[in-house]
Amino acid sequence: MPMKTKQPAKMGSYSEDDVMFLLKDLSDINLEDSTVNREMRVQAGQHYSESLPIEYQPPKEYVDLFWKTTSEYKRKVALCVGVVAEQIYQAKGSQTILVSLARAGTPVGVLLKRYIHLRYGISLPHYSISIIRDRGIDKNALLYIFAKHPEGKIQFVDGWTGKGAISIELTKACQEFEKKGQIKLDDTLAVIADPGHCTSLYGTREDFLIPSACLNSTVSGLVSRTVLNEQYIAKDDFHGAKYYRELLSSDVSNQYIDLIAAEFPQVIHEAEKMVLQRNQLKIKTEFLGMQDVNRIRAEFGIENTNLIKPGVGETTRVLLRRVPWKILMRDSSSPFAKHILMLAEEKGVEVVAYPEMNYLCMGLIKSVKGTS
Repeated sequence: MPMKTKQPAKMGSYSEDDVMFLLKDLSDINLEDSTVNREMRVQAGQHYSESLPIEYQPPKEYVDLFWKTTSEYKRKVALCVGVVAEQIYQAKGSQTILVSLARAGTPVGVLLKRYIHLRYGISLPHYSISIIRDRGIDKNALLYIFAKHPEGKIQFVDGWTGKGAISIELTKACQEFEKKGQIKLDDTLAVIADPGHCTSLYGTREDFLIPSACLNSTVSGLVSRTVLNEQYIAKDDFHGAKYYRELLSSDVSNQYIDLIAAEFPQVIHEAEKMVLQRNQLKIKTEFLGMQDVNRIRAEFGIENTNLIKPGVGETTRVLLRRVPWKILMRDSSSPFAKHILMLAEEKGVEVVAYPEMNYLCMGLIKSVKGTS
């Protein structure tokens, strides 16, 4: 297939050795709107990928909590990264191309690349590309990767699973990509935490806090969420994003990576042991979390499951960039709930005790249809 795709922009605060973003730079375009205005437009039918939320800049107490959490759980995150990296390398070896799904997948992809380099002495290619719910994956980005690495074996990477919407979107996108006479892709999604039981390739199924979920672009290379808006993205363009250079003084992306990666030498032995045990098991992907979601949807009279965001990572996102209605909490004494309780208090959001669910917590988005 002829390679018409444009060259990627130089984006983000990560080193090019760590990741290449296959995105179109939309930094000069005003795409942001207030959370409430944006929520109204999305719920009225505009696709969420056509605009961006204003980046929430947290108070000092919250950033301090991020560092405290990172310090407490860096070993656990490192071990989960090691478990995933060992499984990927055993399956695909030096032919692996890490393809993280921007943006929550990007720090995870960087960590996997760093672990594999330390453990096996091989520097795998790592790209970050866009996938958008109901719109699919960036096919131009995939064509670019295969033009560069015709023999490569792609491994898709994300941060965590919620309901499994992105896993389902990825499977659909891979099937379409193959159907169009292109290449067969492995649609298995590698994640650090899989509380929704949506993939067979995970570090843990515990719903724990991955610290990079606590912040927005300042822990993801200063890159915004991805944008697919026909006004700015032509047919042969990559999906777009903004590079928030103005937030450089608050950027912790590389510090976060270095802190977790420093733990890798201590977890290699345990990661290998866990993978040996994991290899003996028949891992099922049952999308168990959807049972919780459907029950809560009926119980709370919620018209659309897109307004229900399960798990620590997704609940954090609701509080950071949506209009929250309520937070359901299985156990408010969990250390993984501290930042959520802090954000909920700051924003005046009700926290409801809800002990009967697979997830530690769920964020319910306020229905703003018909309000003005």
